[in-house]
Amino acid sequence: MKKNTLAVFSILGVTIAWGGSFVAMKPAMALYPVFDFLAIRFAIAALLMIAARPKTLKAFKGDTLRYGIILGLVLGFAYVTQTVGLITSTAAVTGFITGLYVVLTPILVWLFFKKKPQGIVALGAIIAFVGLGFITIKDASFDFGQIWIFLCALGFALHIVGLSRWSPGKDVYALTVIQLATVAVICTIGTLPTGPKPTSDGTVWFAILFTAVFATAFGFFVQTWAQSIMDASRVAIILTMEVVFTALISVAVGQEVLSPQVIFGGALMLGAMLLIEWPRKGSAEPIIEPMVH
Repeated sequence: MKKNTLAVFSILGVTIAWGGSFVAMKPAMALYPVFDFLAIRFAIAALLMIAARPKTLKAFKGDTLRYGIILGLVLGFAYVTQTVGLITSTAAVTGFITGLYVVLTPILVWLFFKKKPQGIVALGAIIAFVGLGFITIKDASFDFGQIWIFLCALGFALHIVGLSRWSPGKDVYALTVIQLATVAVICTIGTLPTGPKPTSDGTVWFAILFTAVFATAFGFFVQTWAQSIMDASRVAIILTMEVVFTALISVAVGQEVLSPQVIFGGALMLGAMLLIEWPRKGSAEPIIEPMVH
């Protein structure tokens, strides 16, 4: 299997893990503060990766350390603003506005790197965004407080673009650990107003461990590696499949009912991904370009 093809399937695997983590987190969030949950989740993920490869600490230097901290700050910003947005809005609208990153990513690539998105990628981004709307928007309203969610979408788009810019040629494992540790610190600071809260609840700990191992340590390592190969705009479109897998897994465990609207939205998002990844004549590895400048 070619490296670019492996990267695509790896990113899809990440979206499955993220979709499952959302389902696992849903009951836990009703029992435990969000900042405490995220602080423990990211701390465990970072510590597990260090324990698995202690020598990675030697790579915490130079550009790897500097860019890892910057990317971690951006990722932490995205999670914090998303948390504030969830307080001021519905989960449906939060999910939809967060999904703006699929449109913002090619725009940021254009602004920062003067690289116009290819027509097929731009079309895929629009189709994916429309599909996201069908899945997440039901009986929702918009208000000024949702500016926080837009900032969250901007944060995730910046993180995707930053990974594509800075991960090529770096120690991907160390870069991932530094990002996760930075987010853990940011979320720990978020717990200070009320103080960290310990918990012994089994539901909460299952969600923490599941998300720490699969959605965080595994997920962000794979994303960081894949983005050392793939174009940021393409990754953003593929990552929208997280919403599709969240819906499917939610239905499978009985949390949601699969409506025609959700099916149609999921079909649009799947179509967007196939549109940008389907092999075209004259291109063995179509449109996949590493963001190296």
